[in-house]
Amino acid sequence: MNDIRNTVPDAAAGPSAASAGDAGAEAGSAIPTAELDRLTDDIIGALKSVYDPEIPVDIYELGLIYKIDVDDDRNVAIDMTLTAPGCPVAGEMPTWVETAVSSVSGVGDVKVQMVFDPPWDPSRMSDEARVALDFF
Repeated sequence: MNDIRNTVPDAAAGPSAASAGDAGAEAGSAIPTAELDRLTDDIIGALKSVYDPEIPVDIYELGLIYKIDVDDDRNVAIDMTLTAPGCPVAGEMPTWVETAVSSVSGVGDVKVQMVFDPPWDPSRMSDEARVALDFF
């Protein structure tokens, strides 16, 4: 499994393309590094097209994407969360994410799992999201 992580080692740092794209092709991966890099960029771009309807920032910059795994068959598994478990679009947002990532050329099946551990908090937001929300 090629693991593209959007975890935040330093909570104040927020997500970044560097932390998400550093996985590269793991030893023995069937996906060449250049292809995995392209998939990574395109998947992140697709995730950035999905917005929480109550917050004018995309879900990637909000830090709602916890993990993205791309297997050797280019199937994608995503762990994501919500800003609050009682979010009114909790039932719809995973479908939005699945649809967006499924549109990426070369991606196989997409499965989105909703997780709430660790709970989301504003420290997971990128600097871009903080500026957009005037959160400094």
